[in-house]
Amino acid sequence: MNTTAYDTDCRFMTIALDEARKAAQADEIPIGAVVVCHGKVIGRGHNLTESLCDVTAHAEMQALTAAALTLGGKYLTDCTLYVTVEPCIMCAGALGWSQIPRIVYGASDSKRGYSTIASRSPFHPRTEVTGGVLADEAAALMRDFFRKKR
Repeated sequence: MNTTAYDTDCRFMTIALDEARKAAQADEIPIGAVVVCHGKVIGRGHNLTESLCDVTAHAEMQALTAAALTLGGKYLTDCTLYVTVEPCIMCAGALGWSQIPRIVYGASDSKRGYSTIASRSPFHPRTEVTGGVLADEAAALMRDFFRKKR
């Protein structure tokens, strides 16, 4: 990846990290996500599973819904999702259905991440996945959140 693309990924991942901090402030697991289309954030979200009493209210789902509403359609074929932690299998399935062509995540999730559970990619066949962008910062948010819970 060239420096310019990495800088762009870091810029949008920083916005996703801001969403994750909002989740932590609301006592939600600190995961944030943004959907970007042609250089503009068109959807954002953070975990709301506790607030909404809804196990499907993950950051990615919130951002996907907001982006689809912004675009007026369910297919996000010109977009990139930035999410602070590797998507779970549920979110990966939704991302596959959205036909999003690029997913960028921060920290890996060895317990519930899609790559641990899925034997093959749940994404659209042309989807490019980039992991590890600002991973240390994303992992620190998760570690700090769960440390306080113990």
